[in-house]
Amino acid sequence: MATKVHMEALSPTMEEGRLVKWTKREGDAVKTGETLAEVETDKAVMELVARADGQLIKVLVPEGSTVPVGNVVAYIGQPGESVAEESAAPPAAKSAPSAVRGAPEPAPAPADATRVKASPLAKRMAKDAGVDLQLVQGSGPGGRVVKSDLEGATTGQARKTTVPAPAVPLTAHGAPLTPFEDVPLTQIRKTIAKRLATSLGPIPHFFLTTEVDMERAAEAREALEVKVSFNDILIKAIALALTKHRACNAWFQDDYIRYWNAVHIGMAVAVEDGLITPVIKDADRKTLGEIGAEARELAQKARNRRLKPEEYTGSTFSVSNLGMLDIDQFTAVINPPEAAILAVGTIAPQPVVHEGQVVVRRRLRLTMSCDHRVIDGATGAEFLKTLKQMLENPLAMLL
Repeated sequence: MATKVHMEALSPTMEEGRLVKWTKREGDAVKTGETLAEVETDKAVMELVARADGQLIKVLVPEGSTVPVGNVVAYIGQPGESVAEESAAPPAAKSAPSAVRGAPEPAPAPADATRVKASPLAKRMAKDAGVDLQLVQGSGPGGRVVKSDLEGATTGQARKTTVPAPAVPLTAHGAPLTPFEDVPLTQIRKTIAKRLATSLGPIPHFFLTTEVDMERAAEAREALEVKVSFNDILIKAIALALTKHRACNAWFQDDYIRYWNAVHIGMAVAVEDGLITPVIKDADRKTLGEIGAEARELAQKARNRRLKPEEYTGSTFSVSNLGMLDIDQFTAVINPPEAAILAVGTIAPQPVVHEGQVVVRRRLRLTMSCDHRVIDGATGAEFLKTLKQMLENPLAMLL
């Protein structure tokens, strides 16, 4: 009996996955554990592996389709083995919508459309929308027209009409100039949207800002033999400060607060489609060199969409740094269930009064977003005071 290949939950928060590429094709021999396909989850591109030996006898979902977790995407069986025909076009699989280009009113579907090889659902959709199935390229088995082909077909290609289409203006390069373009959400942007909806609205944020003199930290960085960034120094200082202010190293749960003894720092990394937060585990116990090397490796993995779930989950406190983009100061949105996040601006020379003289010194602004259900104003302020002392006197990190 053929084995069903399901869209698996490849990350803790995954609800659906986009099938990026089949690495095995129909008719290929497969073994348990071999990679069948690459799947884009809400965080990374991961591998969907075979759970049985045999042959990939049927692929149900074309590349580019988004499928809910649990849906069947293929079958593994023995050569010549057949599977139920109705399983070949799962209605939950969906393809990206095409750009909107404007179209004439639909004409009735031709009477001979039913002779085109198409699923019953596709035939019904074509009839309702006035689409000529003879003009639609099918992506199902044997060129069969399925639901996703109807969703992705442009009306100008798929419909017969007696009314001429309106003229589409062109750009200077001759390309069609359309009023707008609908770009489907990637899995990571869908997750960001959901996470923000559960953060800024329900969580009572308040914000604390302090300014730090970074002259001594800069001197210490220049004196170090190992290559570290200001961000590495910040992560180390934040981790040590959290060990002294456990109330800020916490998660808000529905009916209790979890205070962490371990310190796991999430660092926000901008990727092509949004933002992801890889985690430096036990940052308080690692040297600056270890933090720097791990931060660079995790950031590269994040940009390549190759992070493993254990590398982006479990943070107890997060840091978002936009200093490299010349942002002086900003506020960040808390990443639940964490109770706080620190927004880091740019380090810039500023005229300040130092030891009775007006001098130019490198300064940094830090803004802490706090969940008021966990952290009170004075609690957050005490944490920032300790962090400021550590950064202004790096020797304090050794005490």
